[in-house]
Amino acid sequence: MDTIFALATAPGKAGVAVVRVSGPKAGAAGIRLAGTLPEPRRASIRRLTDAAGAFLDEALVLVFEPGRSFTGEAVVEFHLHGSMAIIQAVLAALSGLPGLRPAEPGEFTRRAMDNGRLDLSQVEALADLIDAETEAQRQQALRIFAGALGERVAIWRVKLVRAASLLEAVIDFADEDIPTDVSGEVMDLLEDVRHSVRTELAGFDGAERVRTGFEVAIVGAPNVGKSTLLNALAGRDAAITSDIAGTTRDVIEVRMDLGGLAVTLLDTAGLRETGDAVEAIGVARAKERAEAADLRIFLSEATDDPSSFGGVRAQAGDLSYRTKSDLGSGEGISALTGAGLDRVIDDVRRALEGRAASAGLVTRERHRLAMTAGADRLEAAVDVVAQGPEMYDIAAEEVRTAIRRLDALVGKVDVETVLDEIFASFCLGK
Repeated sequence: MDTIFALATAPGKAGVAVVRVSGPKAGAAGIRLAGTLPEPRRASIRRLTDAAGAFLDEALVLVFEPGRSFTGEAVVEFHLHGSMAIIQAVLAALSGLPGLRPAEPGEFTRRAMDNGRLDLSQVEALADLIDAETEAQRQQALRIFAGALGERVAIWRVKLVRAASLLEAVIDFADEDIPTDVSGEVMDLLEDVRHSVRTELAGFDGAERVRTGFEVAIVGAPNVGKSTLLNALAGRDAAITSDIAGTTRDVIEVRMDLGGLAVTLLDTAGLRETGDAVEAIGVARAKERAEAADLRIFLSEATDDPSSFGGVRAQAGDLSYRTKSDLGSGEGISALTGAGLDRVIDDVRRALEGRAASAGLVTRERHRLAMTAGADRLEAAVDVVAQGPEMYDIAAEEVRTAIRRLDALVGKVDVETVLDEIFASFCLGK
């Protein structure tokens, strides 16, 4: 493989910048710039110079031997002062060395997978970890990055290989004096894995929402206080507020961290019959986005019928509040004065935390498709095994197909079509 290098920290001025070199010539490149290298995994200060002997920087140099680095290759890291001029000078010095080239986006991580340091699910989790904005996203990504999904797949694989071997033993040694009724143990193994896979699939919606974020729509009639509530929850004037009905014409989105969960608040147009063509488009969009949201906050004034929300259907777990308590009896909430907002935030957080609690390890559509296909093949295998030993050859093939589908989760088979898309999302240096 080529020896590659790149800035591994974010571009721009900073206190420290890390330039990573990985590959068979990493050690030689490190010696060329630093003169000598410290012992592996024992950082030491070195003066860096270019090919002409010009002083580049005084840097902390760290060496990793093959098999002990992130990529699994020999790696040298230069921890530089975070000046753009220093970074560019060091990168230029490395580019002038024979056998070295700049890394492509995600190439360090791809080498880690190629060298067995990460499986495909861990690569995806690393991308999610880098993109994590909330505590829940961080914890979820770390769980999978630590190998939780790979460990689960390995357990499933052991059980399915055992089931397939029992079936194939009966097929291959039908004339020998061996037990032919293996259906009980095979059924137990298949059902155990099938149930485990289906359980993980049941947590897909919650896990996907933790990764991508929940949507919460604020719904109600015009002038009921939707935009004022959005601004109060966001802590800024994200939406225009006015006494004139129909001010909000489109869906306004505000993304925020609510109790460690990524939440996008949707301020929708007031729900009413209108002859204004533009407002009517806004009302139609409001209904569509509100019904597709994960949670709806219905707002109404004291004189409104709280069971009527302009045709938007209330769903289990939705929240409802009376607004403008500052103008009435004092009951309900007031986004203007802040009365009751803590209760709204707590209610929304509890509702979403309940859904996030069911999150499993299936965080991407690719995972869901692979596991659904695997579970379907296991169910087919169970049906075939039940028909007796004469159908064991078909049952064994169904089990082998299920193994291949589940192995795709961690990148053992059928993953070339997704690799380029995954690694393209990584930045240079990762």
